[in-house]
Amino acid sequence: MKILIVSDTHRKDDNLKKVIEELKPLDMFIHLGDAEGSEAYIPEWLNPECEIQMVRGNNDFFSALDREREIKIGRYRVLLTHGHYYNVSLGTETIKKEAAARNMDIVMFGHTHRPCYEVQDDIIAVNPGSLSYPRQEGRRPSYMVMELDQKGRAHFDLKYIEREW
Repeated sequence: MKILIVSDTHRKDDNLKKVIEELKPLDMFIHLGDAEGSEAYIPEWLNPECEIQMVRGNNDFFSALDREREIKIGRYRVLLTHGHYYNVSLGTETIKKEAAARNMDIVMFGHTHRPCYEVQDDIIAVNPGSLSYPRQEGRRPSYMVMELDQKGRAHFDLKYIEREW
């Protein structure tokens, strides 16, 4: 199973389209907020059988997307959220506590525009960064690919692309 995880594209979609084209076919696509209206177009860019999971971010003012979603990926219970309600700009402790309280195995979030992969107390916290406005050192646009191996174990690969702007 191959899953593309992105966040904070802010309607600047050229890099997102390129990544989707490179990785297709996908089994699942996850957008963790701040698509700013592109959520209406993203299904057209994906292969038809790709499952789509998206949540609303702090800049998705008129979006009908859910604020959060709890989903299953293989054997994993996964919380999808943009992260701003959990003060992720100050750290991941609050969001990881929330995930643990809900018996989640993985929490995926965005908002900071900085990639993150942490494992603590059996909680995996994942932030793919931003394909449009990266803020980490080097400011390289980033995304993550999650794959489940033959035994159903999750593997995450943080990927970078060259800046287009």
